[in-house]
Amino acid sequence: MKTLKKEISKFVKERNWDKYHSPKNLAMGLSIEASELSEIFLWLTEEESKKLNNNQLTNLKEEIGDIMVYLTNLADKFDLDPIQCAKEKIKQNKNKYPAKVVKGSAKKYTEYK
Repeated sequence: MKTLKKEISKFVKERNWDKYHSPKNLAMGLSIEASELSEIFLWLTEEESKKLNNNQLTNLKEEIGDIMVYLTNLADKFDLDPIQCAKEKIKQNKNKYPAKVVKGSAKKYTEYK
């Protein structure tokens, strides 16, 4: 993660783009990239979404890369480690969604009470 943060920071500094990378802009960019990721799967059946062709897979890789760059850059603005954030969120979700209670169900945690 540290290496990726350094690479992104260097890339941004070499282009003098930091002035454009406010948290607001990075969050908006992240949202747009997530929408582009969704577009890959738009109109596919459940089965088709599991078996992407080479072009779709290339697009998927690019969008995942874009999302990771935006997310890493945004987290870095607040000195956060996305991996640690994910670990903490998984811990929270284990409490919200105890396996014995929610197994096999896709309901939101508020629907189990």
